[in-house]
Amino acid sequence: MDEKINFLKQRREIIRKGGGESRISEQHDKGKQTARERLAQLLDEGSFVEVGTFVQGNLQDASTLEIPLPGEGVVTGYGTIDGRLVYVFAQDFTVSGGSLGEYHAAKICRVMDLAARNGAPFIGINDSGGARIQEGVMSLDGYGNIFYRNTINSGVIPQISVIMGPSAGGAVYSPALTDFVFMVDNTSYMFITGPQVIKAVTGEDVSPEKLGGAATHNETSGVAHFRAKDEQECFAKLRKLLSYLPSNNLNDPPVADPVEPSLPAEELSRLVPADANKPYDVVEVIARIVDGGEIFQVHEHYAKNAVVGFARLGGRSVGIIANQAKFLAGCLDINSSDKIARFVRFCDCFNIPLITFVDVPGYLPGVHQEYGGIIRHGAKILYAYSEATVPQISVILRKAYGGAYIAMNARSLGADFAFAWPTAEIAVMGPEGATNIIYRREIEQSDNPNEVRAQKVSEYRERYANPYIAAARGWIDDVIEPAETRRYLLAALASLKDKYEERPRKKHGNFPV
Repeated sequence: MDEKINFLKQRREIIRKGGGESRISEQHDKGKQTARERLAQLLDEGSFVEVGTFVQGNLQDASTLEIPLPGEGVVTGYGTIDGRLVYVFAQDFTVSGGSLGEYHAAKICRVMDLAARNGAPFIGINDSGGARIQEGVMSLDGYGNIFYRNTINSGVIPQISVIMGPSAGGAVYSPALTDFVFMVDNTSYMFITGPQVIKAVTGEDVSPEKLGGAATHNETSGVAHFRAKDEQECFAKLRKLLSYLPSNNLNDPPVADPVEPSLPAEELSRLVPADANKPYDVVEVIARIVDGGEIFQVHEHYAKNAVVGFARLGGRSVGIIANQAKFLAGCLDINSSDKIARFVRFCDCFNIPLITFVDVPGYLPGVHQEYGGIIRHGAKILYAYSEATVPQISVILRKAYGGAYIAMNARSLGADFAFAWPTAEIAVMGPEGATNIIYRREIEQSDNPNEVRAQKVSEYRERYANPYIAAARGWIDDVIEPAETRRYLLAALASLKDKYEERPRKKHGNFPV
C-alpha cells in the first residue's frame, strides 16, 4: 500500500507542476500566473477542489510517471468566492500552450455540467494557443461540445470568461457566448485570425494588442465588458461582479446591508442643467441615489453615450441603465442600443430589477447609422424591455423625445412605474425641430424669422415639452422632486417585490439580432 500511495503522490505532483519549472518561469516572465496560481488567487483560500486530475488522452502512459500532457493542459474543479459555490477551469499555458484537445474539452464540459446541475456560476480562465492541431477534428468536436453547453446554460447560471493570454480562432466563441468577458492589458488577446494571417491575406500590418487586445475589445468592438491593468485587479473586479449576481436563475441576488448615498441628494436639482442642450455626467446623478453612491459599470469604455451597470438600492441588487449626456448628447446609436439591450436581457434572466434614467434626444441621425442598421439595432432595446418580466422603473430626468422615449422603457413598453423630474421634456421631438416643421411658413413669411422662431420655440416648450401632459394621461405615475428620487424608487421596488407576470407560451421569440 505504501508503494502505491507514494506512486499516487508522485503522479499528482507531476500533474500539479504542469509543464515544469522552466515553462512556469517563462509564464512568470510574461507577467502571467500559472493556472493553479490564478485559481488560488480567485477563490477563497483553501476552497479549491480539483476534478479530473488524472484525465489524459494517451492511455499507454496511464500507469507510469511518463505523462506527456499533465492534466491535458487544463485545471478544472470547484471552490467558493465569498463563501458561494462556483465551478471553474483554468487553461495551463505551460502544457502544450494550453491547446484544446478532446480530453481537455471533456474536462471543461464535465465541470460545466456540474455547474448547471448544482445551480452555480461557471468561470473560465482562458490562456490557450487554440485547437490542438495534431488531434484534428477531435479538438473541433471538443469546441462544439463547449459551445453547446454555453448556449444551453445561458440564462440558467451566470457564465463568466476571463482572458489571461491568447484566445484565437474557434477558442474565441466560447467567451463570446458567455455573459461577461474580462481582459487584462498587454497579456490578453482575442481574434479569429492573428496578425500573421491577416498580413498574408490582406497585407494589413497590425500588432496583436491593436488587433485584439484589452483596449480594442473594451473600447471598439464591445466584445469584452471589463478591463484590468493586471491579473490581481481583474480577479478583484470579478469577485465584485459576483457580489451582485444570484447563483442561478431560480435564486434572488445576494442582499447587503442598506447604505445611504455618500453624496447629498439635495445636489441633484443642480446637477442637471435647465438648458436641455448642456451636458452633464449622469453617473454623478446615480451616485446620489443608489446605496453608497456606487455603481459597478459594465462596458464602461464602450458606447459611452449609455451607462449600464449594477448598484444596490436598500441593499438589493438592481441593474442601472442611463443615457449619458456627456457623449453624443445621450443619443441612442447602434452600439449603445446593443449595449443596453444585452444588459437588460441579462438582468431579466437573473431576477435583477431594472432602473432606467432617461435623458435622450432621440436616435442618432446619419447615413452611417442608417446603413449600419440602426433600425434593427434600435429595435433590440424595444424587444429587450418588452420581454423583461422583472420589476422595471424609469425616471425621466430631462429630455425624452420620439421613439427614443419609448425605447428607454416607457410605461407602454413595460415599465411598472414611470416618474419624471419637473425638468422633463416629453414630446415627439425637441421644441426646435417641432417649431421648424409646425410653424415653417409662418416663420418664413415673417419680417424677423429668428425672433418668430424663438418665440414659437418658447411657446412649444411651455405648452407641450413638459411632464404634465404625460402625467395627465397616466403615462407618468408622478412628477417628483429630484431629491426625493431615492425614496420613490425604494417604495416602488418594495411594492414590486413579489411581481409575477405570465406571458404567452412559446418556444422563444425572434430577437432582432
